[in-house]
Amino acid sequence: MRGTVFVSGGSGYIAGFLIRQLVAEGWMVHTSIRNLAKESHVRSLLGVDNVKLKFFAADLMSDAGWAEAMAECSHVAHVASPLPSTAPKSADELIIPARDGALRALRAARNAGVKRFVMTSSAAAIAYGHGKGSRRFTEADWTNVTSPDAYPYVQSKTIAERAARDWMAAEGGDMDYVSVNPSLVLGPLLSDDFSTSLEAIKKLLEGSLPGLPNFGFGVVDVRDVADLHVRCLTAPNMAGERFIASGPFLWMKEVAAILRDGLGEQARKVPTRGLPDFLVKLSALFDPVIKQVVGELGNVRDMDASHAKAVLGWETRPVAESILDTARDMIRLGLVKV
Repeated sequence: MRGTVFVSGGSGYIAGFLIRQLVAEGWMVHTSIRNLAKESHVRSLLGVDNVKLKFFAADLMSDAGWAEAMAECSHVAHVASPLPSTAPKSADELIIPARDGALRALRAARNAGVKRFVMTSSAAAIAYGHGKGSRRFTEADWTNVTSPDAYPYVQSKTIAERAARDWMAAEGGDMDYVSVNPSLVLGPLLSDDFSTSLEAIKKLLEGSLPGLPNFGFGVVDVRDVADLHVRCLTAPNMAGERFIASGPFLWMKEVAAILRDGLGEQARKVPTRGLPDFLVKLSALFDPVIKQVVGELGNVRDMDASHAKAVLGWETRPVAESILDTARDMIRLGLVKV
């Protein structure tokens, strides 16, 4: 028996796979959702031993429920954080729940006597505000939140991780703090309520893009991200550590080629031609979501995950497997018509 671990945001994408792995490895898991009316649905999606899983009601914006959820827990994985599918009206819509939720979880963990706190941050807290061009980033890098390319989600992840580390230095006591910073998370789906991180694959499959924009991103499998969290929870000497979770950087045209090669006729709507930058910039004038990411055009944000591999023995599966598993599950669940 490993002990008892609290995982926040139990209905989320990464949290679902993390809970599955933790239960499989012998942990008792406490998890939070905002509304306990959804407990039976989330349980059915997770498909784990119900005796090993307890649900608690907790929200990033309220103190209620956090102490109860962490009672008897020796470890915490704080995964919950807002990830919008549309552009927020104000950056504070994301920044405040991400920052205040992390601090709420930290205080409850310290007060409960938790030994280790692993927080899901993001590559967004590392790779923005460093100018245009090609660069390979490490855990030593931090996003500049005052940069024009630091859109609200990027700001929220950076500010939340900074605030967590500052709080740990001042008030964390003997508790260990570790962050995991994933790039774009892809992989199989547990349900048709899919993560915003999978939107790029959906758009390619359904042919809603008139061409392939000059965008790229690091890709990592959700199962590998969950595994890295587990390693951070259990490995010795983790205090203050920070780990990038990423596989290779891929351009959209490379992702499209993997879909066409792996899916055949099911990928017939996937674009084959490039989309000129000026058309993307024109679209950004009318689409607030595109406006947020137009600064990505031509940028290579290559994430160096060698630290996690060297210190924790972490490995990533082939990126084509992650992309095709995403696509096949989207098709299976009827999320796209191909």
